[in-house]
Amino acid sequence: MTKIDIVSGFLGAGKTTLIKKLLAEALNGSQTVLIENEFGEIGIDGGFLKDAGIEIREMNSGCICCSLVGDFGVALKEVLDTYHPDRIIIEPSGVGKLSDVMKAVNDAMADQDVLLNSAVAVVDAKKAKMYAKNFGEFFINQIEHAGTVILSRTGDISDEKLKDCVDLIKEHNDRATVITTVWDDLSGKSILETIEGASDLEEELMKEAIKAAEEHEREHHHHHHYDENGVCSCGHHHDDDDDEHEHHHHDHDDEHEHHHHDHDDEHEHHHHDHDDEHEHHHHDHDHEEGHEHHHHHHHADDIFGSWGYETPVKYTKSEIEDILDELDTGLCGAILRAKGMVPDTEGGWIYFDYVPGEKNIRSGEPDVTGKFCVIGAELKEDKLEKLIRK
Repeated sequence: MTKIDIVSGFLGAGKTTLIKKLLAEALNGSQTVLIENEFGEIGIDGGFLKDAGIEIREMNSGCICCSLVGDFGVALKEVLDTYHPDRIIIEPSGVGKLSDVMKAVNDAMADQDVLLNSAVAVVDAKKAKMYAKNFGEFFINQIEHAGTVILSRTGDISDEKLKDCVDLIKEHNDRATVITTVWDDLSGKSILETIEGASDLEEELMKEAIKAAEEHEREHHHHHHYDENGVCSCGHHHDDDDDEHEHHHHDHDDEHEHHHHDHDDEHEHHHHDHDDEHEHHHHDHDHEEGHEHHHHHHHADDIFGSWGYETPVKYTKSEIEDILDELDTGLCGAILRAKGMVPDTEGGWIYFDYVPGEKNIRSGEPDVTGKFCVIGAELKEDKLEKLIRK
């Protein structure tokens, strides 16, 4: 029987870093396959985990709500038939709902010899309060349905803020095991043992997730309009046999021909001390309905957008730093994630990552062309274009 582990987490929380740690320290020697689900069209860093010997099947599709279930069923069957793995790790989009992913797993498990082993939520302890306030419908959903919540960046905050973060998690899920210790102080094996120790809770969580996801689907269906051919107003066929989702990109914001992508590769070594003051950079996307954000039934495409730009032009490190600093002002929208790689004017390549209040700029290997990828809410594409294009 193949074990399935879901490693969810909001944008930039550190999902990829955790997966790398588990692969290196706990799952080495096992046949493990990673399945990613991206928010965007092109997988900018599908090769990041290949050095760990892991086969990656990227399910890049512009419309998560329409594509996740269909793509996942196809991907899961192919992975099982091709690799017969001991374990499958699913890394969902950072802006996906864990309940939707769990239901997709349950639907795909029907005729397969697989077991949902764990559902994990990785939470950035520095940003939990801000994300809960501004994007609670998605952020809290991941916490509510996780058997284990693993806090990242706990070494960067005070004991008081760490306690507040744990209290926030317990407010929404008092059954989950919460890991608060700095990851460098824990072995991958001890983290995996803790995750698997919560497996008795998974069956109950799965039932709750399916119920939540079905309610979500009903709400989504109610807000979509279909023509006589069964085509939804979002541009997709929603029937079960639509296997074309894997190759079809639909962007709800008509973001012209630019490519889009998001991935959660955390670089925890370069931090700025910006904590809750970043709340003012983000907007409340649940309007006047108070703080019960997680009871609403939006899809990621209703709230989040992505913008990308490909270029052969060379940049300096200082130019990239200025760009990332500008993203932090909120003038281009509520930017939640930015990353990419561009050729350096001094030779070599510049790689960069951004989450609110933190940036990482480093040297990297040449890529086929330079790329900028930005994801967030209420993106101001004209300002992004003016800022980044040379």
